[in-house]
Amino acid sequence: HIAKLVGMPRNSRHVGQALKFLSPDATPPVPWQRVLGSSGAISSRGPGTNGAQRQREALEAEGVEVIQTQGGELRVNLREYGWFPDVGTVDTGVENEDEEYAEEGDGEEDEDAELEEGREHGMDEDEAEREAER
Repeated sequence: HIAKLVGMPRNSRHVGQALKFLSPDATPPVPWQRVLGSSGAISSRGPGTNGAQRQREALEAEGVEVIQTQGGELRVNLREYGWFPDVGTVDTGVENEDEEYAEEGDGEEDEDAELEEGREHGMDEDEAEREAER
C-alpha cells in the first residue's frame, strides 16, 4: 500500500529495499516495524538473522498482536491493525508518477510475474492474485 500511496503501485519491493538500507539514526525516525507484507506477514530476513523477531517485539511493544502460524510465519491481523488510507489523502512529499507508468505500459507483465511468484511460495490462487494486485 505504501508504494501505491507514493504513486508507484507496481514497485512494492522497492519499499522493502528502502527499509533494508534505512539508517537506524534516520531523522525523523521511520516506524519500519509497521511495514508488513500485504497479507500481514512479517517478512523473514533469511536464515541466521533476527530481524523478524525484532519487528515482532517492536510491534508488540506498540500493542499490536502478532501471531505465529502453524508453519512458523509471523503475522498481524490487518483487519484489526491495518492502515489503508485512500491515495491522495496522505501527504507523502512525493509527486505522483502515474503518467510515467502510462508511457511505460500497463504493467501486466510485472503483475503476471508476481502472481506466478505467489504460487511458487505456496499461496492459493486467490491469495496469489491479491498479492500480485498490490
